[in-house]
Amino acid sequence: MNIYVGNLSYNVSEENLRQAFEAFGQVSSVTIVKDKYSGQPRGFGFVEMPNQAEAQAAIKDLNGKDLLGRPINVNEAQARTDRGKSGGQKGRTGYGGNKNRY
Repeated sequence: MNIYVGNLSYNVSEENLRQAFEAFGQVSSVTIVKDKYSGQPRGFGFVEMPNQAEAQAAIKDLNGKDLLGRPINVNEAQARTDRGKSGGQKGRTGYGGNKNRY
């Protein structure tokens, strides 16, 4: 099961995250997402646990718990949706957003 972990302190390492989740069972991978330009952590990551029951126990127990000074958000990762390249401006005319103005 792929698990989303949010609200991470920028001081949390992948090893810190691995240790927190290994208390509940086998961890197959840990990834902390980093900014592609600066290389700085973005405050969230993913943990992969092969055993569903162990993963659910980790989610239940670790959600809201403190990890290096911050309460982390832990839940099952959702499939990423295609956001496209519109940048949130789809259908905008650049004139107040009202296409029928002129």
